[in-house]
Amino acid sequence: MTSLDPAIAARLKRSADGLVPAVVQQHDTGEVLMLGWMDDEALARTLGSGRATYWSRSRQEYWVKGETSGNRQWVKEVRLDCDGDTLLVKVDQEGPACHTGTRTCFDADLLTSAEAPADA
Repeated sequence: MTSLDPAIAARLKRSADGLVPAVVQQHDTGEVLMLGWMDDEALARTLGSGRATYWSRSRQEYWVKGETSGNRQWVKEVRLDCDGDTLLVKVDQEGPACHTGTRTCFDADLLTSAEAPADA
């Protein structure tokens, strides 16, 4: 088990199941790629290895992004928001980030846009 720095751990505000959402962004373009979940162990592994590591809520296990798919995330920066309840993970993404094979998980369902008002 990898240990998270106690100073960082003290700042985290976790959900009831001990997780913190991690918004993942391409470091050089700002493109939002995906949302993952981290607990203290996943965050410690990410910080220590430079590879994005998440907690899979469905499989109940840790997974290193790209370990099986080859679509790796090389961590460039990790930030904690002002409330301590969300992480921003800036990565260099190799290949698609989404499990569906698309670059981002946020390209399928546009709910509203400044170009297309919701009430139009």
